Amino acid sequence: MSKHNEYTIKDLVEKMLQVYGLDRKLAEQKLISSWESVMGSIIAKHTKDIFINKQQLFVTLDSSALRKELSMAKSKIITMMNQAAGESVINEIIFK
Repeated sequence: MSKHNEYTIKDLVEKMLQVYGLDRKLAEQKLISSWESVMGSIIAKHTKDIFINKQQLFVTLDSSALRKELSMAKSKIITMMNQAAGESVINEIIFK
């Protein structure tokens, strides 16, 4: 059997995700699901909604004080969230 046509399942799945354009959506979902582990349970408890649109992470919080506090640490949060996703997924965070 020839080895030049053999691929691992992981390689095939990654290639399929790229071909169908789903790799970006998968990375976005990974980033969103890591919100609580990166930011902690207290911040996650005050988070009402979180979604990504055009490389911007939109986070709705129920506390204006927390919103102000997190706004001052945007660049650090962007770095931590992208590290959790394993790639650069977002370049801006908007707290509402």
